Amino acid sequence: MGSTSASSEPPIPPSAPSPASASEADPRRWWGLVFIALAQLMVVLDATIVNIALPSAQRQLHMSDANRQWVITAYTLAFGGLLLLGGRIADLVGRRRTFLAGLAGFAVASALGGAARTDWQLFGARALQGVFAAVLAPSALSLLTTTFTDPRERGKAFGVYSGIAAAGSAIGLLAGGLLTEYLNWRWCLYVNAPIAVAASLGAAWSLRNHRPQQRTRLDLPGVLLACSGLVAVVYGCSEAGPRGWDSPVVLGVLCGGVLLLTAFGWWQTRAAVPLLPPRIIRDRNRAGAFLTLALSVIAMFGMFLYMTYYFQGVLGYRPVTAGLAFLPLSVTIVLTSTQLSSRLLHHLPPRLMIMPGALLSAVGLFLLTFLPVRASYAAHVLPSMILFGIGMSLTFVAVMDTATRGVAPSDSGITSATVNTSQQVGGSIGTALLNTIATSTAAAYIGGHLRAAGGVTPAVHDAIVKQGVVHGFHVGLAWASGIMLLAAATCWTLITAPAPKHRGAPPQGRGELRDQPRTTRT
Repeated sequence: MGSTSASSEPPIPPSAPSPASASEADPRRWWGLVFIALAQLMVVLDATIVNIALPSAQRQLHMSDANRQWVITAYTLAFGGLLLLGGRIADLVGRRRTFLAGLAGFAVASALGGAARTDWQLFGARALQGVFAAVLAPSALSLLTTTFTDPRERGKAFGVYSGIAAAGSAIGLLAGGLLTEYLNWRWCLYVNAPIAVAASLGAAWSLRNHRPQQRTRLDLPGVLLACSGLVAVVYGCSEAGPRGWDSPVVLGVLCGGVLLLTAFGWWQTRAAVPLLPPRIIRDRNRAGAFLTLALSVIAMFGMFLYMTYYFQGVLGYRPVTAGLAFLPLSVTIVLTSTQLSSRLLHHLPPRLMIMPGALLSAVGLFLLTFLPVRASYAAHVLPSMILFGIGMSLTFVAVMDTATRGVAPSDSGITSATVNTSQQVGGSIGTALLNTIATSTAAAYIGGHLRAAGGVTPAVHDAIVKQGVVHGFHVGLAWASGIMLLAAATCWTLITAPAPKHRGAPPQGRGELRDQPRTTRT
């Protein structure tokens, strides 16, 4: 084992509560969870809330079809590219401080976006939202991991947080439909301001300050390599939809991003104070959790994309009706996360939750491959939504707990940022990859059937086109189901951590001692 000073966390001053008792000594910790979850909901739903509002915003601001994607891309680029930097800033400056700063900045950026008079003002406001989201999201998750250390309380807290994280995108689609139809598209941005103000006031009252790291240096080469590499990967994936995966621009940007991230990984093994300490991802359980989460989000975002278009383009739902169609999924995820997954987390090894959850999600996605052109929501859609929701709640709660368990408090911000990066990059890849699969398949189907039919009436032409679109969704959903099966296999292969057994302290399983930053005796 060696000297404890070589592998344990820095000593805690006598006046500070120990990690094991910190949550028990804080009577406001459950209120803190409410405001952390509120902030996380705001960040997650903002990735999708403007999707349904985009046609209205495009008409009013006179956006071109080529530029309208920047309403989405500006946010995802800044958010995904700056997450690792935001997580490390939270460790260096203080998580509560960066949490409050992120909320304030996000509120201002949202108000600017709602008041935009030109398309480029809206693009700039969305990018500014992404910048502050990259500070806010890792601060929220790291506050959760350091506030709740008792296994039972941790399970409940992660049930709430994971339910919000998994359901937030679907809630965003619902909120976007309601706000666009009954107010206007600007309220999809304005709504963030009162949420952020409420979360800021509540967090300032309920959340503890923490002592920032004594380190004052920031790994600037690591920041440049990581941020530019992540921006390149996210941008390449976002451009793959309109340009195609074989586009020289897309291939060049993706290859450049991979090279930059490879250089970043090499540099982290040599930097004196690395941005992402290698000890965080060397543990096979944590690495498995990051990979499983990314694969799950790829499938989830693909499903959101397909079903949004299916509800509105095939079934003819109005925006608000399309948003309401996702409500059973959101309710299932939240209820299962808080009432079932949070309880199982204390008793079962993580992979005995993640693998069944991934398999249930895969079954739910596979059932959607039988969707007809004229569907009954209750018969053809609802059962799959419920199965998928149960599966994702089991997966997300256990994956997020595994990814953050046993990490030293000084590394909780950057670890939380890596969790969010897995989600963001997975969502970008999923949207681009599965959209390309569906559109190319639909185009081949429509072209082949129109050539075979020869001259057709407009009604027959429209029927073939609609059937081709649905066929493209079938193939894409089959791919999404296969990706969830891959997530299940990844979890079973890599994640071997036991169920938590010790009250008040993280389990000391394989790799846990490696995770603690080394200190020297003074």
